[in-house]
Amino acid sequence: MFSWVFEPHMEPYNSPMAKQKTQYVCTECGAAAPKWAGQCSDCGEWNTLTEVSVATDKGDRRRGGYAGSAVSAIHTLDKVEARDADRLPTGMSELDRVLGGGLVDGAVILIGGDPGIGKSTLLLQAQAQVAARRKALYVTGEESLTQIALRAARLGIDGATMRCVTETSVEAILAHLATDKPRLVIIDSIQTLFSEAVQSAPGSVSQVRESAAMLVRYAKSTGTTIVLVGHVTKEGGIAGPRVLEHMVDAVLYFEGDSGGRFRVIRALKNRFGAVNELGIFAMTEEGLKPVSNPSAIFLSGMSGAPGSVVTVTREGTRPLLVEVQALVADSSLANPRRVGVGIENSRLAMLLAVLTRHADLPFHDQDVFVNAVGGLRLNETAADLPAITAVVSSLRNRAPQNRLAIFGEVGLAGEIRPVYNGEERIKEAAKHGLERVILPAANINKGTKYPIDVVPVKHVDDALDAAFAL
Repeated sequence: MFSWVFEPHMEPYNSPMAKQKTQYVCTECGAAAPKWAGQCSDCGEWNTLTEVSVATDKGDRRRGGYAGSAVSAIHTLDKVEARDADRLPTGMSELDRVLGGGLVDGAVILIGGDPGIGKSTLLLQAQAQVAARRKALYVTGEESLTQIALRAARLGIDGATMRCVTETSVEAILAHLATDKPRLVIIDSIQTLFSEAVQSAPGSVSQVRESAAMLVRYAKSTGTTIVLVGHVTKEGGIAGPRVLEHMVDAVLYFEGDSGGRFRVIRALKNRFGAVNELGIFAMTEEGLKPVSNPSAIFLSGMSGAPGSVVTVTREGTRPLLVEVQALVADSSLANPRRVGVGIENSRLAMLLAVLTRHADLPFHDQDVFVNAVGGLRLNETAADLPAITAVVSSLRNRAPQNRLAIFGEVGLAGEIRPVYNGEERIKEAAKHGLERVILPAANINKGTKYPIDVVPVKHVDDALDAAFAL
């Protein structure tokens, strides 16, 4: 016969210090589930549920309830004043281009990039420019103030205007902001912050989400511009829950080879400007310098060689000249390789199938490599025709005509389909000294006088004949 006896130092099972509650949160969409599953029921992604600890205090649960909450008024849009947001230029022309003209009061901007790519350097230079006009604060959770001071000295920045603080607690950061009232706040990085209301390690899904939510609420309520630096995963996406990108107003990616000279910053989301806008910087001993003529950096000077074709692409509102290179070589593999750098592999495979079907050029025993010079990604279909021309040029070991640009979409039937902003592309080619452009016939406006010779084509065969003057 056993009997349960509680010792004086023991707590009963129903004590307030009961077992802490846990739940499973999706790292992609932020949805919560009571138990683990292989697939998220909200977004459908696999193996994205991670276990996190949650607060069990009932008072905390009622924070977002309806009782006692302020009631917002309902308005019709005709009574709302619609005006453009005021912009604060950062003093860096390429960054302002990507942002849509400058910083907006109350905006929250998330910028990500590989380690060592120059995110901290870019934001430190931007703060130095803004600090002359508005109060700015740099909050670091990764580096010491000594490291930041050394970087500022290398960049030639006057340290007397730079205001910085080392802190990782969100509550402490908000206390600093409430007292100091800066108009621009840079947080480096969001993955190092933690909130005392969440019982998990910094960088976890719940911590990143809660920390970002608190900063967003502060930005919207005070009109403070906040820039968040985000780590990236090995796949290239920003680490943490995908809901982080939904919470902010703009998402910028800083790209480039850390060992190279040039850096590219692009906007993937921007509530106050155009998306897919592109900014080009050159890394120098004095920091990042905007590139005034970006088309020049994407032309290697080897135009005229077999397998090399110049195209005119568009990134946001900017036309750019880019060199597309191709290499076709005999393959010893049962399945020849199809490798695209700056162009999707699936798109490359489709274009090779079009050449095989409509140009009688078999590639079943050939390795094909296509590269966009300068590390640029050609996401638009206007790169189809130049990619095909570069592949055929390498296969035949015959260079296209000199001072020639090509752009156009290729359909599965071998037809050349029009692309948008054809006239701006022609003007960009003429601006850089090119003398001839091969383009879709549907992009030609009758009666328009063009600054260079234009060759309209309707089929892949016509384009190849014009490129090689057959």
